Amino acid sequence: METSGSTGVPKRVALSVDALLASAAASAGAVGGQGQWLLALPSHYVAGAQVLVRSLAAGTEPVYYGEGHFDPRRFAELTGELTDDQLYTSLVPVQLARLVDAAEGGAREVGAALRRFDGLLVGGQSLDTRLRERAEELGARILTTYGSSETAGGCVYDRVPIGTTVVRAVDGLLEISGPSLAEGYIGDEGRTAASFYEEGGARWYRTGDLGEVVDGRVTVRGRSDNVIISGGEKVLLDAVERVVRALPALGDVVVVAAPDDEWGQVPVVVATGGGSLDDVRERVVRELGRAAAPARIVTVTDLPRLSNGKPDRVSAARLARVAGSAESET
Repeated sequence: METSGSTGVPKRVALSVDALLASAAASAGAVGGQGQWLLALPSHYVAGAQVLVRSLAAGTEPVYYGEGHFDPRRFAELTGELTDDQLYTSLVPVQLARLVDAAEGGAREVGAALRRFDGLLVGGQSLDTRLRERAEELGARILTTYGSSETAGGCVYDRVPIGTTVVRAVDGLLEISGPSLAEGYIGDEGRTAASFYEEGGARWYRTGDLGEVVDGRVTVRGRSDNVIISGGEKVLLDAVERVVRALPALGDVVVVAAPDDEWGQVPVVVATGGGSLDDVRERVVRELGRAAAPARIVTVTDLPRLSNGKPDRVSAARLARVAGSAESET
């Protein structure tokens, strides 16, 4: 199983049958039982593969969306082919956004499809609070998921670890233990040793994610490797992205780092919409401080994405650098 590679080169992860089945069992317990699934994600990534594993464990036949552009009306049509009493699907936020936009725009069949599911699992990246509210206002039952290929998919649902998964924070970084952990990375003993270790009879995975666990609830702050130093201050790009996502005029958005002669590195917003840079900077400064203020907005027709729907941050950063170079030459 390969990781998504959204921030770099994908890694090949070795997952045992036991780990996959443990994850499927924990998921069934968290959502209220087994059922039939609509597979709307690529099966060569862990979220899609787990739809197949859960279907095998439940003895149900999944309905396949197939390849190509994600079309809300086709999703609704395929939802009509589901026959089980309990229905589920896994999505990434951009897919949910398209479904919600279509339903709010008058596509009644899409709204009806959203309401048919007993659970819509949404993961791959953080889910904007307002998007979740809009989906729930339409009657969708949303569950946010957190996990990775190294944990056989989502192991935290709505901030609560599922099954026998244990999550803790060590020096501000999240670590995970439980039966769904991967064996390691294929052909990379060094990376395996750095990411997985045993302590007190338990095996732990160092996620590399910043976060905390309070009263059993997990908060993910962002990737520890998605931090820049701008003017001598640390800036968490994931935090900047959460702030700017709340500005509807920007549309789909990611925040990436770009080199800067004065500050070293600066945040850059890559977005499909418009919006005033001054307004964006004011909002970010108010919530995160002056060092986090984006240097510019790069407007694109579509965000670069991987085949699993996640933003391709490497390509987005390249666009930001090219736009910065073009500005400096004019």
